[in-house]
Amino acid sequence: MSKRGDRLQNKGARGSRRAAVERADAPPARSKASGGSSGAGKPPSRLRAWLKRGFWIAGGLALLGVIFLGFAVGFAARSIPSYSALVANQPGQTIVVRARDGREIVELGPSFGEWLDYDEIPDNMKNAMIAVEDKRFHSHIGVDPVRLTGALVEGVTGSRARLGGTSTITQQLARNLFLNSNRTFDRKAREAVLALALEWKFSKEEILELYLNKVYFGGGAYGVDSASRKFFSHPATELSVGEAAIIAGLVKAPSRYSPTADVQAAVDRAQVVLRLMREQGYITADQAMVDVGAVQLKEAAGQNSVRYFTDWVLPQLDIILPETFEPIEVWTTLDIGMQRAATTAIEANTPGGAQGALVSLDRDGAILALVGGTDYVATNFNRATAAMRQPGSSWKLFVYLAALEAGYTPEDMVVDTPVTIDGWSPRNSSGRNIGETDLRTAFAFSINTVAAQLGNEVGFGTVASMARRFGITSEVSTFPSMVLGSSEVRLIEMTRAFAVVSAKGVGVEPYGIAKVTTADGELLYQHERAQERTLVPDYVAAGMTDLLQAAVQTGTGRAAQIGRPVAGKTGTTSSNKDGWFVGFSSGITTGVWMGRDDAKAVSGLQGGRAPAQAFAAYMRYAVKDRAIEEFETTVELPEWQLEPDEEAMFGEPDDYYYIDEQGNLIEPGRREPTPSPFGIEGERPLDRDRDRERDRERERPRARPQEGPPAASQDFLEEATGGAIPPDN
Repeated sequence: MSKRGDRLQNKGARGSRRAAVERADAPPARSKASGGSSGAGKPPSRLRAWLKRGFWIAGGLALLGVIFLGFAVGFAARSIPSYSALVANQPGQTIVVRARDGREIVELGPSFGEWLDYDEIPDNMKNAMIAVEDKRFHSHIGVDPVRLTGALVEGVTGSRARLGGTSTITQQLARNLFLNSNRTFDRKAREAVLALALEWKFSKEEILELYLNKVYFGGGAYGVDSASRKFFSHPATELSVGEAAIIAGLVKAPSRYSPTADVQAAVDRAQVVLRLMREQGYITADQAMVDVGAVQLKEAAGQNSVRYFTDWVLPQLDIILPETFEPIEVWTTLDIGMQRAATTAIEANTPGGAQGALVSLDRDGAILALVGGTDYVATNFNRATAAMRQPGSSWKLFVYLAALEAGYTPEDMVVDTPVTIDGWSPRNSSGRNIGETDLRTAFAFSINTVAAQLGNEVGFGTVASMARRFGITSEVSTFPSMVLGSSEVRLIEMTRAFAVVSAKGVGVEPYGIAKVTTADGELLYQHERAQERTLVPDYVAAGMTDLLQAAVQTGTGRAAQIGRPVAGKTGTTSSNKDGWFVGFSSGITTGVWMGRDDAKAVSGLQGGRAPAQAFAAYMRYAVKDRAIEEFETTVELPEWQLEPDEEAMFGEPDDYYYIDEQGNLIEPGRREPTPSPFGIEGERPLDRDRDRERDRERERPRARPQEGPPAASQDFLEEATGGAIPPDN
């Protein structure tokens, strides 16, 4: 074969090999019959690889998540306090306030009651809680997958159609012990971890015991024992099926289903609990038919008005107790029946648009009732202990006390006549003057001109000093108009002053706390009565009681009569802005004030009307169980006081040095005589120089008078009272 032929042959062979290679690389030919390749249905190798890779990654991540969760749960379990520590940890101080008979009147702060062991908690209570809050409690590991799925669906769709809550009992316990109530994913995640840790560390019985002793049931009650005592007045060990159903129903919404707020809502919710208990086999159909509405709830004890009293008395704990955070019980002097009577008396007699207040003291100063307004919910301002108001004519108590101490008696004659003192001319409410009368009548009918003359004679500073002696701590003016009650005072101060007269001149200190104990009964504080101090001689107190009794028997306070001896005094300020009545009977002293908070006039408001009527309505109840006591009103001056005044032997007062009310030394013969306050004696003629000096003195700016000395001498008072007169504070 020629070389050309060899080349052609080699070329053909190379072409055949190239064609074969091209056929091998070309995609397989489709069959006309099948329309596809013969390898259909086998996954591509690359997809298989990615799927396999994704499976291993997911598995790895899941394993890491489990490992991380395990470490988180383990770490949480190690950080959770021991069971005994959780039992002992009760944050917040509980204060139970009790009345004088021991009955609970209010509970402040968190209340935990008695801790009940698992076996002490009634089965009905445990079953009711599981039925309504976590029916798979005994089977889950702290987190219920069904509830968790429902929570995820709710998070995605926003639906709230699920039955029951998202958290198990264990999760709720974790939240109560360690977390807040924020509805965030982070908080829910931590709640789940802690729930798993609790299940890891404690048994189901321990978890349920912790939960039932710590879960919140509303009204400050934590735990089933506290709730049972709050709502049913007995420990949780005595809970019936119906009562257990009411308590279990509170967890979902304590404020909404509280039997003290809405009895019907609580009953309806309890019926749901009973139905779930029957469906889950905890009770029979007959037990589920219990009449929940017949359950006896704890009787409320005037929660509205009693808060005025607790607001006043509880801050005193900071003074009488060392710092303590343990639960305490405060035993007060408050009488529940009297508190209700006082509340009713104020609400029934206070004029529309006005406010009313009442303070009632026992003979030793114990507060029996205190009402600071007509509605505590509407306004918690305490008008009994904080409001400063003008007392009107009830202030004349101090004017007449000073006059009696200076030597007057109820039978002494005075003259009701127009009078002007330093440019001030008081008028009587009747607009008339009756002329000569006795001191008893002048006080009974609250004659202003006589009070002004008495104050002028004994000294306005002396009247202020008497008020201080009787416990008035607010600022007291010593201008002439002060005798008619122009200085603002507190109701509790005025009531205290009248109580001193009732106590025959012995000092009285109002108090509201009798003792304080721990929840276990350990005594932390016991009230001790202060050493008795006689503030005025007994004959002064007797004379004052005479005057006060006359005011009720025949004078302006007749509306305060209650069928037994009553002594008291009315008070009405200008334009009827304030109405007062303060008085006493059978050892109980009560003060009533009425008026508007903005000090505007109240039509028809007078001390002898609404306040006196409220006083009588309350006092009829307050003294019903007390013996009728007649007042000691006989004024018998001691013999040594009736002896001749030795100073009279040394001549007229103008013949020796004299210290006036402002503390100025007056030389002999320079003392200016003043007109008799009752017009009985004529004025002594003054020489021309004295007339001119007096005119110049009147033109000078008048300095404010200062409080003066007692109406009688210090030696006299010390001998009459048996001790030193307490200094003015």
